[in-house]
Amino acid sequence: MRSLALPALYLMEFNVIFQLNEAHKNDLMELYKNAFWSNQRLRADVDKMLDNTNIIVGIESNQGKLIGFCRVLSDFVYRAILFDVIIHPDYRGQGLGKLLIDTVVKHPDLQQVEHIDLCCLPEMIDFYKQWDFTTELGEFRLMRRNRRVR
Repeated sequence: MRSLALPALYLMEFNVIFQLNEAHKNDLMELYKNAFWSNQRLRADVDKMLDNTNIIVGIESNQGKLIGFCRVLSDFVYRAILFDVIIHPDYRGQGLGKLLIDTVVKHPDLQQVEHIDLCCLPEMIDFYKQWDFTTELGEFRLMRRNRRVR
């Protein structure tokens, strides 16, 4: 992966990473435990998820702790979908979410992708609009099929 140009402010305090080591995976599990939408995730499932993710973007503190994360699934032509944008509660409000999304939208492998999609809570819509994400999808609607529990 080519390196991305990042603002000097971020480089002094944080590192952007594109793969996770075992310690980062443990940190990711801690991040997930703090979010209502991911607090039931199991390590074995997260390991499988990471193995099948096309692009991982993490933010690592200078102490080596994973403090931000997101991931992308893509065919690298028509569609990409952004998942799991999460920042450690102690580091929120410092622009790290912006750093994650900047890194994704500038990622060289996504430059030719027709659409990048994501799902977010209503209060996050304005945040994502900074990168031209929109809720105006015409007649398109998100649909979901849940796994059947037997």
